[in-house]
Amino acid sequence: MVTTIQSSLRERQHILIRKLADFIEEIWERNLNLSPYDIPEDLGYVEGNLEGEKLIIENHCYQTPQFRKLHLELAQVGDRLDILHCVMFPRPNYPLPIFGVDLVGSQKGISAAIVDLSPVTQNCILPKAYRYVLANLLPVEFSQPRDLPPWGNIFSKFCLFVRPINAEEERLFLYRVRQFLTLHCQMAIVTCPVTSSFEKTELLAGQRYYCTQQQQNDKTRRVLAKSLGQTWTEQYMNTMLFDAP
Repeated sequence: MVTTIQSSLRERQHILIRKLADFIEEIWERNLNLSPYDIPEDLGYVEGNLEGEKLIIENHCYQTPQFRKLHLELAQVGDRLDILHCVMFPRPNYPLPIFGVDLVGSQKGISAAIVDLSPVTQNCILPKAYRYVLANLLPVEFSQPRDLPPWGNIFSKFCLFVRPINAEEERLFLYRVRQFLTLHCQMAIVTCPVTSSFEKTELLAGQRYYCTQQQQNDKTRRVLAKSLGQTWTEQYMNTMLFDAP
């Protein structure tokens, strides 16, 4: 068993981020056989300065027989920006979608909350078992849905992207993430790896395309580059955030 890391940064972030980080690790612990993942040197904990405010990044990573990397990133810029970023990258021989969730906000509130199970097959369709469960979830209503970015064709039709405006909508978002994540972990442990070279090639290409599209997120790149420099940012984007297998 991998011991959950209770970081000091987490305790200073928005309560929704604290709750989400805790139950992501809780669900991982409960459902998956976790082992340590070697984080690239000097990228586990990072400090910088952004327009006079301290930037802190903490990365926690694990791996399992089904997933090459489970990545949970927590970040904070002074008192004005709190971030949670989480992606579960399957091993290229497992026909699993990519779970991802992001929260962006501050102590004043969450400005963006997104969760999805993104398909990696050539037809961009989730496996039938996923589609059946997700299509039958009780609907959740949010008053401020948000538009996906131009590069967001990697997301499924079940993607939820919103701005929660109150405690009830924050609770509903957590509830939906828990449903997505629990389903994903349960599906992963009963999924068999593919054996044909064609299927492996297709899954590998799907993961690479996902990473390529995510690397087009200019907002993330600009924040990191202003604080830590362009060269470091490109290394971080390519080797830590979205490292294609």
